Amino acid sequence: MNNDLLYQVALTLIPNIGPVQAKILLQHFDITEIFKAKRSTLEKIEGIGTIKADSIRSFIDFSKAEEEIAFIEKYKIKPLFLTDTAYPKRLLNCYDPPTLLYYRGDADLNVAKIIAVIGTRNHTEYGKQVTEKLVKELADQHILVVSGLAYGIDAIAHKSAIKNQLATVGVLAHGLNQLYPPEHSTLAKDMINHGGGLLTEFRSDSKPDKHNFPVRNRIVAGMCDATIVIETGSKGGSMITAELANGYNRDVFALPGKITDTKSAGCNYLIKNNKALLLTNAEELIQTMGWALRQTLVKKQKELFIELAAEEKIIVTLLKEKETVHIDEINYISGLSSSAVAVAILNLELQNVVLSLPGKLYQLA
Repeated sequence: MNNDLLYQVALTLIPNIGPVQAKILLQHFDITEIFKAKRSTLEKIEGIGTIKADSIRSFIDFSKAEEEIAFIEKYKIKPLFLTDTAYPKRLLNCYDPPTLLYYRGDADLNVAKIIAVIGTRNHTEYGKQVTEKLVKELADQHILVVSGLAYGIDAIAHKSAIKNQLATVGVLAHGLNQLYPPEHSTLAKDMINHGGGLLTEFRSDSKPDKHNFPVRNRIVAGMCDATIVIETGSKGGSMITAELANGYNRDVFALPGKITDTKSAGCNYLIKNNKALLLTNAEELIQTMGWALRQTLVKKQKELFIELAAEEKIIVTLLKEKETVHIDEINYISGLSSSAVAVAILNLELQNVVLSLPGKLYQLA
């Protein structure tokens, strides 16, 4: 048995330790060290304290973790821990990234362009047509389309992605021992067979309980560059996802609808209150996200003429892997101190190697 994986699953089982506390702990310890650390050491960590330290020290039952690993191995599930290279790195920019994700599929969760397409379960014909048209127009962008595999706009987005040969991932509010809604079992298989997948933070025995859906929605919002709301009422899961995306400093777009149409009330509200940009076609999305510009940038020439320090090379390597990186992600992945990162980035900016973008994002110049 993979000893690290045993502790990784166990970390998600400790009472009083959620994603925020797990992230804090992993900034101080390797995964196995968390369970061996002294109570006095744990309780001194800001955000942990006495009660949470007691929960960690008193945790001794690894049987559920062993059961989960047996399920993972039997069904060839890919566990993605917070520190794994295949973990969706955009989530690292969030204050509450899932500690451990369970994944069935082959889609790269760290591709350059990822969007969420979400909306109401009870869509109109307008909503269906717009979703299909938007995804089709984005086909040449090689984006990853993410949604929640629910009825309505979610399912239409997934099906449209498959039709246009785009990978698509469904983020679930339950474990991978079932599928909800069950009517989408064939769709889920098609998604996997066409290079997409199914992703969840819930263990195999978790049911699609009502309170799981808002938890799921933060993954949809956090792992994407942009969230696109097609149709939604003034309340519901899509509005929660849009609010979460705003909180994570992600771009949010909404398609406008008639003021008399309750199914567009949420979209109109988001636009009116500057919580979403008005979107009418794919070209507007491409331009706003800067994707057209990035395709024409030539980034390699400067590297031929500039000598970089070791810390600067580490950061440049990170920026080569994806087009924009948040400062928190640079700090987390680079292994450098925050002060070393700050100095290196400043030097790279002065040498015109790195560009600073709004929202503490950086990209190669």
